Amino acid sequence: MASDRGPSAGDATSRRRIEPWEFEVSFDPRELCKEACLLYEIKWGKRQKVWRHSGKNTTKHVECNFIEKITSERHFPPSVSCCITWFLSWSPCWECSKAIREFLNQHPRVTLVIYVARLFQHMDPQNRQGLRDLIHSGVTIQIMGPPEHYYCWRNFVNYPPGKEAHWPRYPLLWMNLYALELHCIILGLPPCLKISRRCQNQLTWFRLIPQNCHYQMIPPHILLGTGLIQLPVTWR
Repeated sequence: MASDRGPSAGDATSRRRIEPWEFEVSFDPRELCKEACLLYEIKWGKRQKVWRHSGKNTTKHVECNFIEKITSERHFPPSVSCCITWFLSWSPCWECSKAIREFLNQHPRVTLVIYVARLFQHMDPQNRQGLRDLIHSGVTIQIMGPPEHYYCWRNFVNYPPGKEAHWPRYPLLWMNLYALELHCIILGLPPCLKISRRCQNQLTWFRLIPQNCHYQMIPPHILLGTGLIQLPVTWR
């Protein structure tokens, strides 16, 4: 049930929340926004309290900014235990993936879960390998779905009073397309999703280019979500 108010005035994260338009632009999987946005939360040790904040690109990518911030602003020895969750508008590039793995190697008691709205330059072999290396090092990477969009809206967005339930409902098809491509990356398959943009009208085109290996290796429910296969119909 929607609240009659926006985020509570006593909410310690209120000044660290982003505006609704920022969230809608940054995390819409249909749009190829230029700026990367990171929403993150950290749970330290056994404490139940969650620390939330957000970040954007500067002269460095937002992932590297996070690592520099968290290691410079507090004492962070290898023995520190914490759980970090990222909600990223773009998946990490190969250089950021390398920096993340180095950070995790230096802090073995840190667990990292990453939800992404889009895959960054996913046709690039280095970016694909970088994501695989992250997963092999224990990082969980998933495509954001409606539950993650709603969670971010409630916990990271300065939504107007009475608008708690008015989080953006992005079409499932685009999330399913990225989920399909993420499976291709994880399994080491060639790209199945091609994205292009027509400059004249600024339209973004998503096109599937499946091969036999995709039908053989990708789980059926993922293929079904993108329309690559159809459920059989039995007539009586």
